[in-house]
Amino acid sequence: MKLAFVGKGGSGKTTMASLFARRAAALGHPVMAVDADINQHLAAALGLDAEAAAMGPVLGEHLADIKDYLRGANPLVPSAELMLKTTPPGPGSRLVTVRESNPLFDRLFTAHDGIRFAATGGFVDDDLGVSCYHSKVGAVELLLNHLVDRTDEFVVVDMVAGAEAFASGMFTRFDHTFLVCEPTLRSVGVYKQYLGYAEDYDVRISVIGNKIDDDDDVAFLRGHVGDALLGWCARSKYVKAAERGSVGPVADLEPENLAVLDAARERAVAGGKDWAKFTRQAHDFHRKAALAWGNDRAGVDLADQIVPDFVLGEHLLDTPVH
Repeated sequence: MKLAFVGKGGSGKTTMASLFARRAAALGHPVMAVDADINQHLAAALGLDAEAAAMGPVLGEHLADIKDYLRGANPLVPSAELMLKTTPPGPGSRLVTVRESNPLFDRLFTAHDGIRFAATGGFVDDDLGVSCYHSKVGAVELLLNHLVDRTDEFVVVDMVAGAEAFASGMFTRFDHTFLVCEPTLRSVGVYKQYLGYAEDYDVRISVIGNKIDDDDDVAFLRGHVGDALLGWCARSKYVKAAERGSVGPVADLEPENLAVLDAARERAVAGGKDWAKFTRQAHDFHRKAALAWGNDRAGVDLADQIVPDFVLGEHLLDTPVH
């Protein structure tokens, strides 16, 4: 399952993404975790050495390599220069899976406690005035477009904060989106923005309340998000200790907070995978990108890279593997 964790900056989405990934891995599920936020904190939240992770390879600096690997022998994409972040797979493309070993994953991902982790890379001084962060996130979008995953596998992406997640079509690349929401007007305002942007794209959104102190906080969230509220996490001594550098076993998280993670995983699995929708939306956003800027840059119609009957999920049965 491809899962996004989103929300207002400071809401706790990175913490929730890390806890979800660690809980799923502890239960034996294959897990990939990707930091696609401009503020790169997921590595530390997962318990990796933050300084070592910052010095490691990042997806955003290897976009050309990612393109060249994924295009494979696809005759519709004869060079990496003709591949956009939205380019969908076709005949001859290299498709990747969560569990496999390949040159890209071996080079760009780090294994830690049963989780394969990668970061896009932060926004650095050399980017100022010449680049936008979405060019780095494009590496994640391209991987998601070529990633064939099952319902018992989890690809957890910590997205940029706020409505910035809608600056590209990547918000449609997920089977389920979890919006982490504090009991504040600003935080529920971000939820309403998401809902408005996503309503035409059949995006599955569930709200996880965070930093909840009492019943009034829960009532406030229910009043603003209604049935979208999946559950809520109380303020946590475990999380506070983790934020101070002491990351204990995820099983030590408070039982009521652990139950919310399990409910989120069950909600995602129950929703299943809709490969036809995934493919259709990939094609739609590729056409948009081609018309908006890709064709002018390439000098050809990049929409011709689309193979309408190439549905990604048909290349791997969506059944659990034990």
